Amino acid sequence: MTNPEIQSIKNRFGIIGNAPALNYALNVALQVAATDLTVLITGESGSGKESFSKIIHNLSSRKHGPFIAINCGAIPEGTIDSELFGHVKGSFTGAIEDRKGYFEITNGGTIFLDEIAEMPIGTQARLLRVLENKEFIRVGSSKVQKTDVRVVAATNVNLIDAVQRGKFREDLYYRLNTVPIAVPPLRERGSDIDLLFRKFTSDFAERYRISPVTMTSEAKETLISYNFPGNIRQLKNIAEQIQILEAENKVPISPQVLVKYLPNYASTTRSMTFLGGGGNAQNGSESFNERELLYKILFDMRRDMNDLKKLVLKLLSGEAHHGEILREHGNLFSSIEADTTPIAETAKLLPSSSYTAPQTQHTSGNNSSNTPNIIQISTYDSIENDVVDISHETAEDESLSLEHKEKEMIVKALQRSAGKRKYAAQALGISERTLYRKIKQYDIEEE
Repeated sequence: MTNPEIQSIKNRFGIIGNAPALNYALNVALQVAATDLTVLITGESGSGKESFSKIIHNLSSRKHGPFIAINCGAIPEGTIDSELFGHVKGSFTGAIEDRKGYFEITNGGTIFLDEIAEMPIGTQARLLRVLENKEFIRVGSSKVQKTDVRVVAATNVNLIDAVQRGKFREDLYYRLNTVPIAVPPLRERGSDIDLLFRKFTSDFAERYRISPVTMTSEAKETLISYNFPGNIRQLKNIAEQIQILEAENKVPISPQVLVKYLPNYASTTRSMTFLGGGGNAQNGSESFNERELLYKILFDMRRDMNDLKKLVLKLLSGEAHHGEILREHGNLFSSIEADTTPIAETAKLLPSSSYTAPQTQHTSGNNSSNTPNIIQISTYDSIENDVVDISHETAEDESLSLEHKEKEMIVKALQRSAGKRKYAAQALGISERTLYRKIKQYDIEEE
């Protein structure tokens, strides 16, 4: 059951959904709002990180102070210091007068720094000083100024990864990450997707003065199974398209109609079995992604074993005197899929008289009549040894193939995505954090 305070926050800020991960994130925001602690909000693009920054500000003692949201990735590197900390007249070309920065303007309030990972290293050092000493210096000035600003930062990338690549200051990361809040992606919120879709279509129907569309139960399942790489922002756009283009049909939306509005539906669909009712975003998503990767590896192993069995079957079936082996060990090949002659039929084609037991040979004397038997024994031993070697290799492969194939798949994914972990992780169906850990585990060199 939802905490009454959490439900009150949802009603006040227009947040829809009951996924456990969403409720947990809201509960953390509620508890930290009353403090002055720095908060780091993590989550994919379009998942609603800015809403959490507004919740924290409006539930804090600073709610009557200014609130400003800054997208660090949208400000050019050459001007971001001036934007954040201000400048004095003549400090650079175009500085025709003194200018206050955002940290000075929002004194006593809250500043939300979105896409914090895009902030230049030099600016990060200035920000660290503000967080630690509540001091800053305008560009072109030597005068130290004080400010009382609460910082809420957000990012959609793995900052630990950025730290290790030298793109983000480690000391700033730990200073920002005083209280982390993880906003779950839409795909991990289960039935919340349907609730949001109905809310969006209802809003658009009211705006355009048309009847809201409805969906069949099958279409709802199709919608919930979609991966939504663009999260809530993408769902809202899809809802608007469907509401405008399908409203006049006056019939519930079917899965066939819905799929037309879901880009790359076949390649971005999840199994409903693992979704539950929204899942646990902190514990369930990563284990699900790893299971999915293991399933891929096991399917590859099964295919390889099947091909191996076909090869051995063909080898044994090619010589008449191996029919006895097939009759004795036919069950070994019973799981071979598709176009191979059934074992029972193969055995029928090889009468027992066609099998001749190898004759013991004596080293003394030269008996030319024994030559065929010597050749037969040699051939049989050779084939038998080949089969034994294959079996030994297979046993060794089975013990190592899981790790080997997992590493191989990761290397291939990285190569195909030109070293971009984000796209490699998407191709493998795992999170960037899981991919990063696997890269370290297998000591994979990145280009």
